[in-house]
Amino acid sequence: MDTSPTALFDSYEQDFKQIIQSIRDKLEGDGNDAQGEQRKAALRRVEMELDEADEMISQMEIEIQGIPQSLRPSYQSRIKASKADLQRYKKLSKEQHTLLSRSELLSRPGVSTTSDEPYGATSDRTRLLAGTALLEDGSRRLLESQRIALETEEQGADILRSLRGQREQIQNARDTLQRADTSIDRASGTLKKMIRRCVLSSERLQAWRHPGTPGGSEMDMN
Repeated sequence: MDTSPTALFDSYEQDFKQIIQSIRDKLEGDGNDAQGEQRKAALRRVEMELDEADEMISQMEIEIQGIPQSLRPSYQSRIKASKADLQRYKKLSKEQHTLLSRSELLSRPGVSTTSDEPYGATSDRTRLLAGTALLEDGSRRLLESQRIALETEEQGADILRSLRGQREQIQNARDTLQRADTSIDRASGTLKKMIRRCVLSSERLQAWRHPGTPGGSEMDMN
């Protein structure tokens, strides 16, 4: 196992290069020929890999702090180059997303891709209608999400109220049980006193009936 001060930096840099190569293949290589849902999936994967590449750079910046000062300038240059590559592919990914969205918009039913109008393939009015439809669809989804969130919040509130009521019931039952325990303890103490008095009275009665017994003498003395 390599224990040199630059080993971890080199490892993170190698991982970064592999991720960038994967991104490059999807944005500039054969993966760029994908269409439709396959293209969407590829771009989603690119977004995930861009996040991973960003994390690798963060790790490299941490590891460079432990590299000797004499070696650090060259490693700082490598981080700078890695950041430049990452920014380039972030920009390219954004452009690819824009192109895909535009392609989907033009392929919608009712949106013509050919026209004799002098201002482009699609009229401003058609683009405006398509954009309005997209906006309305997004608004409906937002309202639906808000409705679900409100229902979930109400259900959560009902559950909390139910739990609060159950807690109060348990607390009341506990208080009742404690009072019952106290009453039982008191009754038990009273019963013991009564038993002792009954025993004492029985002993005195026996002594009175048999005055010759030791108990009778004590009775007489009393």
